[in-house]
Amino acid sequence: MSESVNPVLAKRSAGVLLHLSSLDGSCAIGDLGPRAHEFAAWCASAGLLWWQMLPVGPIGLGNSPYASTSSFAGEPLFLSLESLEDDGLLSKKDVRDSVAAARTFSRRTNRTGSHSQTDYDAARLAKEPAFLRAFENFRLGGGFQSAAFRGFQKREAAWLKGWQVFTDDTSGYHTFLQFEFDKQWIALRKSCAEVGVKLLGDIPMFVTLESADVMANPELFRLDRGGRPEVLTGVPPDCFSKDGQLWGHPHYRWSAHRTQKFSWWTQRIAASLRKFDGVRIDHFVGFHHAYEIPAGARNARNGRWRPQAGRELLTAARRALGVLPLIAEDLGAVTPEVIALRHAFNLPGMKVLHHAFDRDDSGELPHHHQRDSVVYPATHDNDTTRGWWRSLSLSSRKRFVRFAGLDAARQPHDAMIRIAFESPAQIAIVAMQDILGLDRSARMNLPGTPTGNWRWRLGTDWQARRVATAKSLCALAALTGRMP
Repeated sequence: MSESVNPVLAKRSAGVLLHLSSLDGSCAIGDLGPRAHEFAAWCASAGLLWWQMLPVGPIGLGNSPYASTSSFAGEPLFLSLESLEDDGLLSKKDVRDSVAAARTFSRRTNRTGSHSQTDYDAARLAKEPAFLRAFENFRLGGGFQSAAFRGFQKREAAWLKGWQVFTDDTSGYHTFLQFEFDKQWIALRKSCAEVGVKLLGDIPMFVTLESADVMANPELFRLDRGGRPEVLTGVPPDCFSKDGQLWGHPHYRWSAHRTQKFSWWTQRIAASLRKFDGVRIDHFVGFHHAYEIPAGARNARNGRWRPQAGRELLTAARRALGVLPLIAEDLGAVTPEVIALRHAFNLPGMKVLHHAFDRDDSGELPHHHQRDSVVYPATHDNDTTRGWWRSLSLSSRKRFVRFAGLDAARQPHDAMIRIAFESPAQIAIVAMQDILGLDRSARMNLPGTPTGNWRWRLGTDWQARRVATAKSLCALAALTGRMP
């Protein structure tokens, strides 16, 4: 990589993609508690430098991390009740009762049948009463007057005031939740640093209409006088959807961002970098050109690509924050101009191996990978590798086996991990589902479908497989020069 690439991204290394919600937490969802700290230690034992997550903001429509109601706040469901107990804000009985409530609700509604899926409704039912008890104990204990709380308010004032208005936070309850999220996040970040693991985050290109971002800054978005989007976001028909993907977010009013010298975007990136060591920019092509869909459209077939102000934005962010530790998700409608924009700011791009075997001359094949890239067998939007293998055409199967060897037909996920680690790409990141060799029932997201996504979670068999998977990955990382 170029010397002007942020040093944190310049080391040949490997990592794992696992969202916080997918950890085997105690209340039907993963969280920032003991399991997160244990997972960081597992990453270190597996020779992995990076732990990549999806966006960690407040979950929006369809429980999607990409439909968050704030670009700055954290999702309260990721708060650990065990950590609140350690701080004296909950009793052991409070935690036991919450865990039991989550399990009872999941069984009664037959939502999971096991502990291998996130149950957002059960998590809310179990955790929210506990949060209220913790808040009351915090208030009565003088928490609002503490130096730590006052320091948090001052440090996060730029977005916190808008969040308080958005949540109608007259009691301070929602501010308390954000304070605790910040506190637990700092503790996890410290644990990661102690074992030599770095966190990789994710910034969606767009934000939802029903968000604190739009409520607090309506002038920054293309809204009509009634507050409705003038045009909608999405992408045209592609391999994921014949009708395209209609995301429905408002587009940016770039003239207003210019007037404010892109301060909102700079603050957004800075806030992510306070949580993460590096950040992936989702839908990076939107920095150069974005697909505008007429308001009121039912699908994304009839949109048009329009130029965007990404170069100005990134220039302002680099001026304010220095060399940016960003990874560009340059997938989809990539043009030479998009590639030039990425190169102008020395940002690594992405390669996805599931897309590499459709034809003999595919640019996604590993021998075409540049060092300034991050290679994935699959992302959160793809099937698992075992599911991908089952759906492949005969010609693609033959091409994959010719490239990966005869054993690839029996264990395609292992072959994919090895190919990713052997790639010239500086960073290789593998979804946890592929590390465990899971089938398509473990898929995280099917783009274009509004429900049933974001639910996969580590199963009860994970603990028995921890040591073996770590040893295997560590040996491969050493063999391919990716040890931290």
